[in-house]
Amino acid sequence: MSMITELKGLGADTDQAVSRFLNNEALYQKMLKKLPNSMKGAQVMEEIEHGNIDSAIEIAHTMKGILGNLSITPLYEDYTKIVALLREGNVDEAKSILVESLPVEEQVVACIEKYE
Repeated sequence: MSMITELKGLGADTDQAVSRFLNNEALYQKMLKKLPNSMKGAQVMEEIEHGNIDSAIEIAHTMKGILGNLSITPLYEDYTKIVALLREGNVDEAKSILVESLPVEEQVVACIEKYE
């Protein structure tokens, strides 16, 4: 099984992502391998816990962009909601979605790191 196949099993739209990378699977995989260092879910939670909502929004918005470009759909959708909720001041609901997304982040990172 390949990294791309496994990520598809985790809900990523890898077909869309590969086409976004001009059908260059090697380039897509190279970009995926940078993702584990970019995963900041725990940092978003830490910023929220310290009352740094603007910083949490900034980090979550960056994550949303990275995840969208790589078509890691479940996490992209979660971060889209988290950013919107934080901007609306609905911190508790944003934290709830973030907590639910952390195990998915761990699965995605584990999948990618397995192929390094």
